[in-house]
Amino acid sequence: MEIIKATPEHYDAIWEIFSAVVKPGNTYAFAPDSTRNDMMNCWLGNGMETFVAMDNNEVAGTYFLKPNQVGLGNHISNCGYMVHPGFRGKGVGSLLCRHSIKMATAMGYKGIQFNFVVSSNATAVKLWQKHGFSVIGTTPNGFRHQQLGLVDTYIMYRAL
Repeated sequence: MEIIKATPEHYDAIWEIFSAVVKPGNTYAFAPDSTRNDMMNCWLGNGMETFVAMDNNEVAGTYFLKPNQVGLGNHISNCGYMVHPGFRGKGVGSLLCRHSIKMATAMGYKGIQFNFVVSSNATAVKLWQKHGFSVIGTTPNGFRHQQLGLVDTYIMYRAL
């Protein structure tokens, strides 16, 4: 599996992943009925570097890397990751995370901050902790989980 910079030829596959991940309303703040245009703006927007994990010409996952804030806060990056449902449990998320750490470091960022990790997404929380991220804050009832109701969200951070 290799990770490459996303190009327009990958946008349909990214949309397939994005829509499958946000539709259940259990891991991302994006509305379950988000449109392809919404995806284009928030996953492939200006100032973002977007990558895809390729497995035999199939997009297995994707992530973006961008400054977490503008101006005086742009030395800390922010990332978002999504794995195709057919590739879950195969190490794609871990591969994407390692790649993003390497890329953020090469781009001169001093850390990576995740602003919104849904606390009930135990798989993601455990994965990020495995890669050196710590929970540095909690927003009580910060997410309207479509099955569980209100659940906390975490801010997670890793210095580079």
